[in-house]
Amino acid sequence: MKSFKFTIQGNKYDVNILNVEENIAEVEVNGTVYKVEVDKKITASKTPKLVRTVAVPSTETTPSQPKTSAPSAPKGTGHVKSPLPGVILDVFVKEGDAVKVGQKLILLEAMKMENNINADKEGVIKSVKVKKGDSVLEGDVLIEIGA
Repeated sequence: MKSFKFTIQGNKYDVNILNVEENIAEVEVNGTVYKVEVDKKITASKTPKLVRTVAVPSTETTPSQPKTSAPSAPKGTGHVKSPLPGVILDVFVKEGDAVKVGQKLILLEAMKMENNINADKEGVIKSVKVKKGDSVLEGDVLIEIGA
């Protein structure tokens, strides 16, 4: 449990408290085990337990409207937005280019790191809103991708 070093009248003692039950403590002094009775009852401090309520997801039994579009539905214009504030280091596409999902569009420097901004949908570049050297904020539209 706990270890202590005592010096009593010039003599050194290494004391280890091995076990405590009620008011009886089992201690080891310089290798010899003793059972010691303590005047008052010793209570070990307990770490409080964190009790959390059960989280129940809020699900609808009958969905009122679909939350996402069906994969077969025609796609509209998509906006590629800046995930972080930063500076545009390079633009790899121009208006009219056909892009595929995952294709590198822009190189963005944010927090002294270079970040690739990739296409999240397939289509044709409708407009490029930024150029090399532009400063952008988080959420700024960088590129529009159309069907």
